[in-house]
Amino acid sequence: MKVAIVIPIHNEATHVEKMLDSLFGQSLNPTEVIIVDDHSTDQSHPIITKLIQNHSNVKCVISNANDGSHLPGPKVVNAFYQGLKALELDYDVICKFDGDIVLPQNYLERIAQLFASDPEIGMAGGLLFIQKDSKWVYETIASKHHLRGPIKAYRKACFDDIQGIKPVLGWDTIDVLQAQFRGWKIMIDPSLEVKHLKPTGTTYDGDSRFNLGQALYNMRTGWLLATLSAAKLTIVRKKPKLFFNSLWGYFKAYRAKQPPILSKKEGQFVKKFRWKKLLSRLFC
Repeated sequence: MKVAIVIPIHNEATHVEKMLDSLFGQSLNPTEVIIVDDHSTDQSHPIITKLIQNHSNVKCVISNANDGSHLPGPKVVNAFYQGLKALELDYDVICKFDGDIVLPQNYLERIAQLFASDPEIGMAGGLLFIQKDSKWVYETIASKHHLRGPIKAYRKACFDDIQGIKPVLGWDTIDVLQAQFRGWKIMIDPSLEVKHLKPTGTTYDGDSRFNLGQALYNMRTGWLLATLSAAKLTIVRKKPKLFFNSLWGYFKAYRAKQPPILSKKEGQFVKKFRWKKLLSRLFC
């Protein structure tokens, strides 16, 4: 199974060497790797250039998609597409990785095995762990049933079916929902523990505190589900302001009459799916 990888990076000089070391040490070699330097202002580019000089299947390109911010959404996705366009070889699986992760040695091999085991698996990945004191613990920003953006792998047929990932806030949930709507399975292998060297959100700027609400609007959750989702994450993250900022973000998107990313049918699927999960947790 041919695996291609695109890695958008922005100012990852501190972490990119560890990331690439883990990639070069994989038990399954990727067919092609494109690193997209999204206009880094640190030493990322010279470090990457030096590290990849003996790896003919890896190259680094400079993105022209920089918008001057570091928000999770359009910037990262647009940089990803710069890398996707630079791929020269055919592939069966396309991975979108971040530059601040350390992969277990068998990550790509296990992902390939998962896709080979079931043609209905459209997306696959592991779990992210962050360091607290001297221990690596699960990054509780998301459920263990959610496939996170920094470590995603897509079957090419699924990626094409959902028409790729969308350059919006919440893209790494929207793609999962669109795949499920079309009948694809999402597979997470909890044995694939990936180290996340820079916890999520540490470099976001601008109005990132409103991200959750805007993402929920993009998913057509409606006000009630948006409120419940915001409340749940507020409790999990223990950040009271998150609840009000999320609702304000949803209201800003609603007031601006932004067109939701999901279609009405997809939105109906999302509501039904999320209500089912919510009720099962309450009464089971």
